[in-house]
Amino acid sequence: MSKQLLDRFLSRGVRQGRLGVVFADGSAVTYGQAAEGFPDIVVRLSDDQVPRDIIMDPRLGAAEAFMDGRLIVEEGDIMGLVTLLRANSPWDQGGEIDPPSLWNGLLNRAAFAAEQINSAIASKKNVAHHYDIGNALYEMMLDPEHWQYSCAYWPREDMTLGEAQTAKLAHIAAKLAIKPGNTVLDIGCGWGGMAIYLARHYDVRVTGITLSEEQAALAREKVAAAGLSDRIAIELVDYRDFAAAGRRFDRIVSVGMFEHVGKAQFETFFKACANILADDGVMLLHTIGRLGEPGLTDAFTRKYIFPGGYIPALSETLAASEKYRLIASDIENLRLHYGRTLRAWYANCKANREAIIALHDERFYRMWTFYLAGAATVFEYSSMCNYQIQYIRSRHAVPITRDYMAAEEARLLAN
Repeated sequence: MSKQLLDRFLSRGVRQGRLGVVFADGSAVTYGQAAEGFPDIVVRLSDDQVPRDIIMDPRLGAAEAFMDGRLIVEEGDIMGLVTLLRANSPWDQGGEIDPPSLWNGLLNRAAFAAEQINSAIASKKNVAHHYDIGNALYEMMLDPEHWQYSCAYWPREDMTLGEAQTAKLAHIAAKLAIKPGNTVLDIGCGWGGMAIYLARHYDVRVTGITLSEEQAALAREKVAAAGLSDRIAIELVDYRDFAAAGRRFDRIVSVGMFEHVGKAQFETFFKACANILADDGVMLLHTIGRLGEPGLTDAFTRKYIFPGGYIPALSETLAASEKYRLIASDIENLRLHYGRTLRAWYANCKANREAIIALHDERFYRMWTFYLAGAATVFEYSSMCNYQIQYIRSRHAVPITRDYMAAEEARLLAN
């Protein structure tokens, strides 16, 4: 029965591009038709349980079958397989639009009620799950100069990953409208790339905070190697505890951290930021977001990648921030940049396959590449994007046109 259900699902879901499936009983079926721009993929299912697992939860079932070597990609790779499936049903495909489902909304709220508490203790544990798995993996995957584990910025298609990450840092720095002598807080500072970039290009003092012990240790090493220990401090502290200390900063930047806050803590996060930010300060929030209405995090991502994480809709983000009189003075949607970034990370991981397997094991490698493939295609075909939101507390804090951003970005990239 599960085989028949999977057959029906794939018959409806694959129309462009060809997907060949060899079932455990030896039978083989080809779905779809060859089409320009769509890959041809062949997979083999090693046992009769795989169709049932996929039907029960397509993303988690397919992921675990792939991780366990029960779903084998024999022609193409996992990126091609996920691309083929997602490209056949793009989120923005047009056509008639149905109203949101009340039932789905209720399910979304119920699914996250307990998981999204995200206390300080849970937050540290969740961050460690993803970021304390060893710096060696990220060294193989990320750009070598800045170690940016967030969406790069690609104003030109022919850029390297490193150039695109440098462009991202300049893009963000320009929106901060930094003045000489400013103090800057980097919430979720990673390995210190943003802090180092700002301290190199501006007369500022930067404090970076993180919950990852491995990130903090390496960030301090990188700051010292850059000769910036006198102007950059890296602290291992939760943003809630940091806010309670009562320190104020002229600028706040947070890149790729808001996704880990948890839905129940959105207002807590923005209250902390509002209290930290100076009255004439500027904040730049760079976060993954949803293109449509609020949703939920899929089971694979919650279980294996980002426990406690939640990707917000723009409406949720603004609803939480507006309660603390944070003015959303500029909003930009980076629609396709993260897909390109993730494909670059995927290529780096494929190039370092043997080293990653030696560092962890083959099941981990399959899990990680499935994550990257799924993430890349969700930005290319499904409902994810990146938002950059500039916040101010005073409407007079920045110029009244956006020209200053482009001018500063050009100056930074010219140096």
